[in-house]
Formats: sequence, structure tokens, C-alpha cells
Amino acid sequence: MKTIALTLLLAATSVFAQQPAAALPPLIKENATVKISEHVYVIPDGNVGGVPNVGIIVGGNATLVVDTGLGVRNGQTVLREATKINGNNPIYITATHFHAEHTLGDAAFPATAKVIRGRAQQRDMDELGITPNFSGRSPVHTELVQNAAYRRADEIFDNEKVFDLGGVRVRLQWMGGSTHTNGDTIIFVEGEGVLFAGDLVMNRRFLAFGANQAVSVRAWLGTYDKLEPLRPRHIIPAHGDLGDGSLIETNRSYLRELQTRVAALKREGKSLDETTQLITAEFQTRYPGWIGNAGQAVRSAYNEAN
Repeated sequence: MKTIALTLLLAATSVFAQQPAAALPPLIKENATVKISEHVYVIPDGNVGGVPNVGIIVGGNATLVVDTGLGVRNGQTVLREATKINGNNPIYITATHFHAEHTLGDAAFPATAKVIRGRAQQRDMDELGITPNFSGRSPVHTELVQNAAYRRADEIFDNEKVFDLGGVRVRLQWMGGSTHTNGDTIIFVEGEGVLFAGDLVMNRRFLAFGANQAVSVRAWLGTYDKLEPLRPRHIIPAHGDLGDGSLIETNRSYLRELQTRVAALKREGKSLDETTQLITAEFQTRYPGWIGNAGQAVRSAYNEAN
């Protein structure tokens, strides 16, 4: 098992980012697991669309897997990687949110592996079903989601669950909703300062505000107020390059700037469409090299602005 410094990991993932990731199949890489801290391992996504950064947290008595990939085939890869590290430890499974590329790999794990899920995340699954719909994007996508189904949770918690894996204390915490998904959950490894942040904190990526649900810039900023006291040393976003605790302030500053600029344009009488066009162009210049579109957050900020 490789052990590398975070700086080397960031360099490696930047190499992946130079590849035509959109053309690559959404498959988690085998034998690519890296050690982040004493008890925490990550399978980096390689900046490939439809692939999450997978976490494997290993204690003396049990192992917790965070996000299992799109479909059984990816889940099998994650299970093999976890087994190499944890030996015969009992396995728990959790997810940062309910989207298909984070949860459908659960089905590859044996029944003895227990799924832990927040109530709000379970509600997302029940009400919205399997999303996004990857079927038809490519033959590999179609194969991965064929006959896919969410695995039933073995334990559901309301706001927070803290448990000891055997010398490793891990906190699962629901962030309150109205962000990337209503069930967004962070996983924080206490003592080692490792935060699995899902899509709530990203590295050189504009935050993914969904168009089909009530998403709030104010709520998202409130999430950073909750995360800041954790003082994480390592942040593992759902997708893209890993980073350190400074990502919280980077994301917060970007959102506050967007919020302020949107409010000013609305006061000037600009329509939502005009505001979106202006913000998108401005932020592409303000944040060179960032992936995605700042305009995704404009609708929420515009609706919330006085």
C-alpha cells in the first residue's frame, strides 16, 4: 500500500486533470489507494467524471468505507482495496450524499457490512430515486447502473453519529439541508483532522448547486460556519483534487463574493438571465482554472437577495 505526502498526491491528481477525463469510463482505479493519515486511506478519483474520492478509515476493531462508486463493479473494487488494508475487520459503509456514483457500489459488499445513513439522506433516496441517470451516457455507464438499486440502511441516524472504530473516533454529521443535496453528510476523523466533505467543499471547482431542489447560498455559507471549528488538516472533496483546511475559506470567500455581486446587480435592475451571464463571465476571469460554472449558484443568490 502506497504512503505519500499530500503535496505529492495533489501533483498526481493534477496530472490526471490534464487528461480528457470526460472520455474516460467512470471506473474506480484498483491499486491506486494512498495513505492520508495514520488510519485514513483514499482512492483518488483521478478527476474522472462519475467517480468519487473513496475513503477507507481503518480502526483496530472495524473499518468505515466512505462512498462506494457507481454500481456493483466499482463497489467490488472498493471492497478489494478495503480488504487489503483492514484484513478481517468488520466493515461499515456510509456516504456523503445519495447520488448514484456515491452509493450504488454498496450492493457489492456482503450482508455483514453495515450501511449507516442519515435520515435526510434516506429521504432523498426515497423521494428522488436513483439520480443522476447515468444510463445511456456510454456502454460502460449503462452496464454499471443496469438493475441497480439502493441498498437498505442497517442503521439510520437523525443529526449525528459518533462511533469508535477501535482507537479511531469518527463523526458523521448531517449538515442541515438546502445545499448540494438535502441529505449532505460530512465524515470527520477526529484526532487526525481528516474531513470527507462531499460536494460541500471543493478544490478549484465552482460549487454544484442543483436546479431541481431548494438550494440556499445562505445555508451553504452556514455550513462553513459549522465546519470551521473542526479545523481539518486534510479535506477530501467528493470529486477532484484533495486539499487542506484552507479550502473552507476559499469556498466561503467565493460564495460571499458571488452573493454580494448578485445583490448589487439585482438592485441595478438586472434580470436573472442578465445577472447569470455577467457573473459567469466575471467569475471565469476571477477564478482562472476552476472547473464548472459559477452561474449555477446565481439563481439561489438572486432569489435570496433583497
